[in-house]
Amino acid sequence: MISVLDQIKQWTIIVSDSGDFKSTTEFHSQDATTNPSLILEATKNPQKRIELAADKLLVNFGAEILKFIPGRVSVEVDAKFSFDVDATIAKARHLISLFKEMGIDKSRIMIKIASTWEGIQAAKILEREGIQCNMTLIFSLIQAVACAEAGVTIISPYAGRILDWYTKNTNKTYKSSEDPGVISVTNIYNYYKKYGYKTSVMGASFRNVDEIEELAGCDFLTISPKLLSKLKNSYKKIERKLSPDTGITSLFGTKTTYDEKTLKWKLNEDQMATEKLSEGIRQFAKDGRTLMFMLRQRLIRDATIANETTELFGQTFQEVEVSS
Repeated sequence: MISVLDQIKQWTIIVSDSGDFKSTTEFHSQDATTNPSLILEATKNPQKRIELAADKLLVNFGAEILKFIPGRVSVEVDAKFSFDVDATIAKARHLISLFKEMGIDKSRIMIKIASTWEGIQAAKILEREGIQCNMTLIFSLIQAVACAEAGVTIISPYAGRILDWYTKNTNKTYKSSEDPGVISVTNIYNYYKKYGYKTSVMGASFRNVDEIEELAGCDFLTISPKLLSKLKNSYKKIERKLSPDTGITSLFGTKTTYDEKTLKWKLNEDQMATEKLSEGIRQFAKDGRTLMFMLRQRLIRDATIANETTELFGQTFQEVEVSS
């Protein structure tokens, strides 16, 4: 019998959710995602320290990952721009230009943007320019509908973080079939298929393999190396749970759209989505600041070493230059 991972690959494109280059080849992932938290974790390994500032560092990681996968890599816009349309657009264009300087076409890049109203509007403009967007920190059908209406390439609903919130606030243990995160991703997927949206759904942020198995058949699933390994080493028979056919026949009310005021009010009424979105933005922003601090300290240290070296050997260098 083939592994659970290989069974899921029959129906779903697997994406590596890691800043680690090796894992992308070990599990034969199609695409890869990154964020400041993943890059921060990766740079704690001395072998992976890169002496570049923030944007160039993210691009270098993305470019390196692309060497190991046939598809696309997602690179995240700084979370501090989550409520700034113009800044998000400018940062996305800048990242794309850095990839272009390295000879990497924008067709292999997805820009990750937090799914605030402002982030969604920025993505709408970027998509019109041919820049693919991966809308992250999705915790509600409300956000998902707005993203699809904006014509984004892909969304990343966070199943595991939804489960975290409900587990904490209800003190309940959920069976995989009743997992609130699984139900949320399933509803979004079915809504998209029922109403014919082109936007793809990429389930993300998993806490266990049960969540992944319950979403077998989703367009994409981005999975950590730890859970990929468990799926690779499991050989039980599983069934496809999501498919376009079942999505089309699912029960939903009328198709809806949201303007800014309605979306913000509806999102405000959803306590879980509001809290998790805010928490996610804060965490990504914090990790981004930490990453910047590490780079700044590294650059200061290297500059100090360079100055000391020049002071120590400068005269010798001058003499050699003259004599040559």
